[in-house]
Amino acid sequence: MARPALFDSLRLPLICAPLFIISNPRTVIAQCTAGVVGSFPALNARPAAMLDEWLHEITEALAAWDRDNPDRPAAPFAVNQIVHRSNDRLETDMAVCEKHKVPMVITSLGAREEVNQAVHGWGGITMHDVIDNRFAHKAVEKGADGLIAVAAGAGGHAGALSPFALMQEIRDWFDGPLALSGAIATGRSILSAQAMGADFAYSGSMFIATEEANADERYKQMVVDSGASDIVYSNLFTGVHGNYLRGSIENAGMDPDDLPTSDPSKMDFGGSKAKAWKDVWGCGQGIGTVKAVEPVAAKVERLSREYHAAKAELNRDAYPDAAA
Repeated sequence: MARPALFDSLRLPLICAPLFIISNPRTVIAQCTAGVVGSFPALNARPAAMLDEWLHEITEALAAWDRDNPDRPAAPFAVNQIVHRSNDRLETDMAVCEKHKVPMVITSLGAREEVNQAVHGWGGITMHDVIDNRFAHKAVEKGADGLIAVAAGAGGHAGALSPFALMQEIRDWFDGPLALSGAIATGRSILSAQAMGADFAYSGSMFIATEEANADERYKQMVVDSGASDIVYSNLFTGVHGNYLRGSIENAGMDPDDLPTSDPSKMDFGGSKAKAWKDVWGCGQGIGTVKAVEPVAAKVERLSREYHAAKAELNRDAYPDAAA
């Protein structure tokens, strides 16, 4: 399957993951103008009427960028829709996305055929989060154009499978757009994702520590100060397993090594549990490479340098005796 044309303007094969509470128009515009796909969860726009304002701001800013920079057009942006039944805003938020002809919709927590059809109706594409091969099949059967393989180590809601296992099983049958998520925070890891069969890397946690992110400054600094061993995997906070910063759990008065198990039937992604995300901070295992809070553009520039350096290294004859 050919890669959709809307990805042709990418500087790097990278989709910036939507970050609950944190992603906003400022982060999305910075990501897209830096040459990578920017995204945000629709639920971040509160009240719901603000979603229309956010999409107007983003589309106008990116159109202005393209007029001023015809040789460096902005990358496309995406809106994340939680399609689980607990999201009572889905219908109205989808109508707003249709109004603005959002180019990409990232769907999470339940594949919905009618959502995919709606996006296709206005000319957009859908990418669906999956944590295993079974969910991947379901998503494609219900009309998703592409998949985001959320492997072990990803921030927020994450799977537990090795990226090698997950990618191998999906690529065995699926030839559509495929992104890999899970501890990706360097240019070398972006190239590694491609080597495993992904079209794109999918990274979020490193962008928490940016000047544009709508995150508590203590959160940003904790990302800088932490590493993979500071990440705790639990389903306590929303009913779905995810990765969180150990320090934030301790600051909230809980023992990260003795967390109770939550009832998955009580999943909540925008109501009473929203406060938990403000106090207990989601994060992935790749943050050991994040050394400072800096602009989005600076992080993308570093990733680009690392990616092209790694590519050049692989293109050299590093192992002359391999064919002997």
